[in-house]
Amino acid sequence: MTSVKVRHYVVKRGKGFWQPTRRMKSLGFGSVPCGPDGPGAWAVAEEWNRRWDQTRSGASPSPAMVSAQNLSFENSEELTVYPPRSLGDAFRRYRKTEEWSRKAKRTREDWWRGWKRIKPVFGDVDPKTVRLDDVSAWRKYVEETVSLQEAHRALKIWRAMWKVAAALHFCTRDDDPSLAVRNSAPKGRSAKWAEGEIARLAKRAWRMGYYGLAAAMGVAWDTQMSPGDVRALRASQVATAGPGTLFFTERGKTGVPVGGLLSARSMRLLEAYLEKLGTELTRDAYIFRNRSGQPYSKDTLGDDFRTVRAAEFGQLERRMLGHDFRRSGAVEAIAGDATPAALAHAMGNTLSVSNTLFATYVPVNAATIKAVAEARKKGRRVLR
Repeated sequence: MTSVKVRHYVVKRGKGFWQPTRRMKSLGFGSVPCGPDGPGAWAVAEEWNRRWDQTRSGASPSPAMVSAQNLSFENSEELTVYPPRSLGDAFRRYRKTEEWSRKAKRTREDWWRGWKRIKPVFGDVDPKTVRLDDVSAWRKYVEETVSLQEAHRALKIWRAMWKVAAALHFCTRDDDPSLAVRNSAPKGRSAKWAEGEIARLAKRAWRMGYYGLAAAMGVAWDTQMSPGDVRALRASQVATAGPGTLFFTERGKTGVPVGGLLSARSMRLLEAYLEKLGTELTRDAYIFRNRSGQPYSKDTLGDDFRTVRAAEFGQLERRMLGHDFRRSGAVEAIAGDATPAALAHAMGNTLSVSNTLFATYVPVNAATIKAVAEARKKGRRVLR
């Protein structure tokens, strides 16, 4: 029989097999029996080589992608094959670097969120072929179909992605066509909550059986921590300082140390919630849990809050748990003559580009946190 050379084709005991490499297996390809060695088996192997070539070039999804309908966007992205030197190829390479792994979790989430908007239009495109009108039309489309905020975020990630591609020598850094596109940002929110409204929300949540949410709202209001930082609190992060109870942690997005002091009302609410749990939390156990007993996630906390908010203030109420809580507390503290340094440090916010030095020499401490808490009480009286 005439011998032919077919890629990835091997013969074992007179039978042909198409044998993929380790990389091909990672994309869902497996060993394929081709039948008795001969023209028929060679044809089967060549067909699988054709499928592999289509996957490798990005012309068709990998077998793993075809069966990955239930995977997360991030996991399915790991199985996507992009053309060499495309924007998707640049992002894939970047995710393998130490710089990517060092990014805070929420920063990586921002990149993934932006990539969801970039990928359908530019994922398999050579960045050097992208024109100004392409980027302008894409940004306008995102703004009109999603929101101004999402368009603003997506273009920010585009610009960061372009720099990555330039560092890989896929394009020239200064040739980014988006630099001529005005990236208008949404106006900053100004909505605020009053202390009495937070008390109403907490009571409503408790009556509806959202005990973990009620306690979490009390902690978020008093400490001015973000919802993500409150969700991540564990039993070991509770500390006492004199008559007060404190939480010490660090901001999930920046890693900046932050602490918060609980009022007597929130402390009673937290104690009542812990009694409702009916079990003693270990040091590493998450404190705040939903009605199923599972730790609150980003989605379940937001969903439960919106349910309680609608029950107490109606379906048209749009004030939020995160930024609006923190803004309200900041307004109280400023009205109560808290210094910007004390306020920013207690909240874990950035004061300036030199905040790293500031954090080094003025660490978060109980005295600063208590001073801000007292200033908020004073400001609350002024604002009434």
